Amino acid sequence: MMSGVEAIAAASALDLLALSPPGWGATLLAGLGNSVIIALGAYGLGFAIGLCGAFGKLYGGPITKDLLAVYTTIVRAVPELVLILILFYAFTGLLNQALLSWGMERVQISPIITGIVVLGVVQGAYQTEVLRGGILAVPAGQIEAARAMGMPSVTLARRITIPLMTANALPGMANLWLNATKDTALLAVIGFSELTKATYQASATTKAFFVFYPAAMALYLGISLTSTFLIGRLEKWARRGQRDVRGQ
Repeated sequence: MMSGVEAIAAASALDLLALSPPGWGATLLAGLGNSVIIALGAYGLGFAIGLCGAFGKLYGGPITKDLLAVYTTIVRAVPELVLILILFYAFTGLLNQALLSWGMERVQISPIITGIVVLGVVQGAYQTEVLRGGILAVPAGQIEAARAMGMPSVTLARRITIPLMTANALPGMANLWLNATKDTALLAVIGFSELTKATYQASATTKAFFVFYPAAMALYLGISLTSTFLIGRLEKWARRGQRDVRGQ
């Protein structure tokens, strides 16, 4: 009768990728789901920050513009991995010291919250610049015409600026989404079981590195291809009624 190690060694690639033991397919899919959840949360948070940051950089006061310039410069200069470690370890340590001094219990920040917040802040810095460029590409004549008609700023942004900005910003925003899906792998350093961490656990246990890492690559590629298709449809929708500058 074979031992557990011998059974793993004798298992084929399909057996190892099966959803039930000795397969690790369910673990990989769970990691994929966690990666997608973090990417979606971070991208959504980044979009909210980026939209506010873009309008603030263009139409805010001097202090607002300076603060946003400092934010985008620092965040884009510091690696995401360093920010994750600072928030998860250093910030948590300082927070717990403060709580203990106030007679309260320690807290532990969830890795998934850490991932969403850190990657969201990073996304926000990049999306600020992408959306700012999209706003600047909006024809000035349309904005001036709306203002001449007495359209309020909020209505102008909702009906003119944001719809026209979307088509201009989509290519850059698409790249940032793909970056967000890949940056979730950085959370493996704090022990969060996203796709890369799940792949490492499976390959380290079975020693089938050439089975699980290509499988993880295929899953990441699947996310990218699906995202590219959906973003292409979205860009086509956003550019409806506009002249095709490529002359096609």
